[in-house]
Amino acid sequence: MDNKLEIDNLRVRLQTLETRIYGDRRSGGGKPVQCAESLSRIQVGLTNTANKRERVKILHKKIEDLLKYLDPQFTDHIAVPDAMKLEFILAEEDFLLSQAALLEQVGNLQQLLDSNYIRDVPEHATKLQRLSQIHIKQQDQTEAQSLEVNKLFEEYNKMMFLLSKQFTQWDEALRKVEEAEGIRPVESLL
Repeated sequence: MDNKLEIDNLRVRLQTLETRIYGDRRSGGGKPVQCAESLSRIQVGLTNTANKRERVKILHKKIEDLLKYLDPQFTDHIAVPDAMKLEFILAEEDFLLSQAALLEQVGNLQQLLDSNYIRDVPEHATKLQRLSQIHIKQQDQTEAQSLEVNKLFEEYNKMMFLLSKQFTQWDEALRKVEEAEGIRPVESLL
């Protein structure tokens, strides 16, 4: 169904293009001129002309040779002897062996790469993103809670300091009263 739709779409686009190029002109038979047919006729004519002329055939052959000579691998093939290529390969032997071992390891782990866990990564990524947002929110709440707890600890420490100071003052006043009354402190009785 999709192929038919694509072909129809392509056909409509080609007709639009032909209308833009040729306008409303018609061929000798009264049919609208079509680009594909014109190009096909031109291609056949050029091929027939090239096949009839021996010089054109030779030129086509020389173009293929020229392309072969322009290929960078061809110049390497001529410039570097086989013994030198062997030396290059042997110089990289350790690297090639390590790469082969890694490739074999990937091959052994291929079943894991094809597993449902890996295929489900996009679905899990969205869940992970939501969890990350929740985590960030909770971190912010934790930071605010920590500030509040620190504030309460400071208040508690201030209160304990003031109570300790007050008890020290009361203890000192009590000791002075006991001395004036001649009462010995409880610690000295033990």
